[in-house]
Amino acid sequence: MQLYKGMDIGTAKLTLEERRGIPHHLLDILKVSQDASVAQYQDLARTAIAEIQSRGKAAIVVGGTGLYIKSIIDEMNFPETDPELRKKLEDEAELLGAAELYSRLRLLDPEAASAIEPANTRRIIRALEVIEVTGKPYSANLPSDTSLRFPDALHIGLAMDRTSLAPRIEARVHRMFDQGLVGEVETLLNDGLLEGSTAQRAIGYSQVISLIRGEFNQSQAIEETIVATRQYVRRQETWFKRDLRIQWIGEGEPRLPFIKERINS
Repeated sequence: MQLYKGMDIGTAKLTLEERRGIPHHLLDILKVSQDASVAQYQDLARTAIAEIQSRGKAAIVVGGTGLYIKSIIDEMNFPETDPELRKKLEDEAELLGAAELYSRLRLLDPEAASAIEPANTRRIIRALEVIEVTGKPYSANLPSDTSLRFPDALHIGLAMDRTSLAPRIEARVHRMFDQGLVGEVETLLNDGLLEGSTAQRAIGYSQVISLIRGEFNQSQAIEETIVATRQYVRRQETWFKRDLRIQWIGEGEPRLPFIKERINS
């Protein structure tokens, strides 16, 4: 979601001061009215990495969106879309609701369903589309960890105990609202936030949209954002724990010596 211009508070996007002059790529490249796709991101990210490496520098890929990260570092090809099938699934979602399509996906491909938010209609439709087009589970189109674009990449994950993470999530959400998340969303609504299908679903932003519509009061919007963030954390854990390449750093472990040791080895 940091791809989007103006989505700053709710995505914890680093300020220019916090970047300390270090070039950060693929921030603020889309309008909130535009849709993002992993195939598009793959191309942009790999182009940026090639440019960085051409200068003799090391690229650091940072994020928490598993499929987007995997699309960069692994060999992934994305099946073509079928417009008629896509329209049929969109109509079914409109008629039956996202929950019905999500239940269908859980039956056809439990692994894919575990990595997709039940309310993310766009990704659910895409997964069902790929299943029907290819005749294979959506998860079968994801490469194994031996199909690598960057085989020498160092994979580092930050692990935190749930008892420490839960209060940090709650504090972060309250801080977002204190810093002006509602005002940020109001500005983005004027910029076309509801015209695209991707940005408006971001955690925090979708809850504030409901607040502005009168569907929630602020306390409810805050609580719903906290709950959605916790659910996202669980999906992240499910996704990344399957990747045996990741070297996990726990709370209190020294960061720099850990990294240097693995680089030197």
